[in-house]
Amino acid sequence: MNVCGLFAGIGGLELGLHRAGHRTTALCEIEPAAQNILEKRFPDIELHSDVRDLVRLPQGTELLAGGFPCQDLSQAGQTRGLAGKESGLVNELFRLLRTNDVPNVLLENVSFILALGKGQAMRHITASLEELGYRWAYRIVDTRAFGLPQRRQRLFLVASRVLEPSNVVMRGNFPDDEPVNWRGRACGFYWTEGLRGLGWAVGGVPTLKGGSTIGIPSAPAIWFPDGMIGTPHICDAELLQGFDADWTAPAEAVSRSSSRWKLVGNAVSVPVAEWIGRGLAGCAGGIEFPIRSFDLGKSWPKAAFGGPNTPAMAAEISKFPEFNTAPDIAAFLRYPVKPLSIKATEGFLRRLKSGSLRYPPEFLTALEVHVDRCRDDTRLAVA
Repeated sequence: MNVCGLFAGIGGLELGLHRAGHRTTALCEIEPAAQNILEKRFPDIELHSDVRDLVRLPQGTELLAGGFPCQDLSQAGQTRGLAGKESGLVNELFRLLRTNDVPNVLLENVSFILALGKGQAMRHITASLEELGYRWAYRIVDTRAFGLPQRRQRLFLVASRVLEPSNVVMRGNFPDDEPVNWRGRACGFYWTEGLRGLGWAVGGVPTLKGGSTIGIPSAPAIWFPDGMIGTPHICDAELLQGFDADWTAPAEAVSRSSSRWKLVGNAVSVPVAEWIGRGLAGCAGGIEFPIRSFDLGKSWPKAAFGGPNTPAMAAEISKFPEFNTAPDIAAFLRYPVKPLSIKATEGFLRRLKSGSLRYPPEFLTALEVHVDRCRDDTRLAVA
């Protein structure tokens, strides 16, 4: 298909679609650092800045794709929903669909969109698509299913006037076997949390994020079996999203190097986009799965489908459309790990001790030992 990519970010959705045989003919992205990456990684493809100024799509566009902004939809954000000025930009996509004849649509966003406002955002999105004559289907997909040790659950919605969307997203159904036995495994966690959650991930890292509760884009931390606690290199973060190492390096020409973490955290995992792309190319059909009705006025299910004059139905299907065993995060990492700073560790420890979260007691001990080691190393360096 000929693809126009809105809210393109660093091109994860488009790169995956390219790998599945599709062709991007135009991109739209407003962030200057992301624009610089797109110009370098997708040369000769028309690049637009502000979606609000876009009027006409390239002739022959067969798929309009976009991971529209999640700032107003995620738990880490303001949860203003589609009334927010960022996530509300999805309405620009509907505007373009009303004035351009595009047979297929692909949307990506955070899984929390299903619960926000008791399903209000999903009701708006699916109703807007149905008004335009599209059938739709969505599914929460976990990046771990594709052999990457990052627990990242994102919603992928396909809408079409010519294809059956459920045949695209309801392919494959494997059980989620996330490990729980942490002994002898490296464990990832959010060092910026400690009160409301940990993001605890045995053998991997929690979702790479564009922001954090302390207001800065930051890497998750990893507790290694030898007791070391550190954060991965940005190049490993890119690999965890399915990009080549240094994919976001062009951003440093126009922005601080730390901005790369936000760009990677907001990106679409490339192998998931490729899996969607193969389904759009008709490489496989859907599978049989149990269905049930659900209350549209409450949190929506993890997978569902519907369309004009067709009731929305929930699909009982897993978040694993494929099953590729991911290596332990310690074996996956290729670049030097940076020890978590004393200040960061002490702040996390204070929050952890004042909260009521559950965690292995050995974890608390490891954090305290890490602080002592860092202090000793500092004294030696000064001496």
